[in-house]
Amino acid sequence: MKILSIQSAVAYGHVGNSAAVFPLQRIGVEVLPVYTVNFSNHTGYGAWRGPLIAPDDVRDVITGIEERGVLGQIDAVLSGYQGSEGIGDVIIDAVARVKAANPDAAYACDPVMGNAKSGCFVAPAIPVLLRERVVPVADIITPNQFELGFLTETSPDTLESTLESVDAARAMGPRTVLVTSVERPDAPADTIEMLAVDDAGAWLVQTPRLPMKANGSGDVTAALFTAHYVRTGDAELALRKTVSSVFDLLTRTLESGERELQLVESQESYAHPREQFAVTKVR
Repeated sequence: MKILSIQSAVAYGHVGNSAAVFPLQRIGVEVLPVYTVNFSNHTGYGAWRGPLIAPDDVRDVITGIEERGVLGQIDAVLSGYQGSEGIGDVIIDAVARVKAANPDAAYACDPVMGNAKSGCFVAPAIPVLLRERVVPVADIITPNQFELGFLTETSPDTLESTLESVDAARAMGPRTVLVTSVERPDAPADTIEMLAVDDAGAWLVQTPRLPMKANGSGDVTAALFTAHYVRTGDAELALRKTVSSVFDLLTRTLESGERELQLVESQESYAHPREQFAVTKVR
């Protein structure tokens, strides 16, 4: 299995491709990483160094891959944070090129825009770009509940309203939606849920809520779910494996006292997920 992953890169820590590539490799996926930035560290520190990579340079790298004749071997394109409209154009073009070479390839878009606590933290043009041009060409999207609402111009806050928002998102183009953080008033305290929906149904999994914020955990989640789903076509199985791997990664990170994800230390959790949480079919 091969995934073309177009995302940011950092030297220190784990976000973007620096979070997604190793877990994918550890489950046997050949990753072709294409970088959109090359920073010293993620921007959550408030200070960083290194360049944004110009869209034409990102496109050049993808053209070089195409010239090796391997786009027909790509099973999925994966994208995360899109820092500019220009990068969005490059990703849309890359997806079209890959699908021309392999019509069975999937495009998985993590529509990074923000979260319920901090609101929308991307440039004003990015949500419009995602809503109008990127999400319609995606097969899989992995928003959090806040991003799902932003994309669909709805306010999901219960399981029922979240499913309705997912249906609105699926009507935009993508057939498979993973909502990476479902919060609802009737859920047990100190829990958080993840919801996966495709043509076969809808599945919900609940885990303890950990007292932490971990940059890059969404990137790992999107990568693992994409790989498991594209490999098996089974949303329930992909959800069960992904949530177990990510929960164990976050638990290990919390116990370490470190700010950055303990990505390498948690590698057995990707290769052999414990699948310790029950998944319930809700539709």
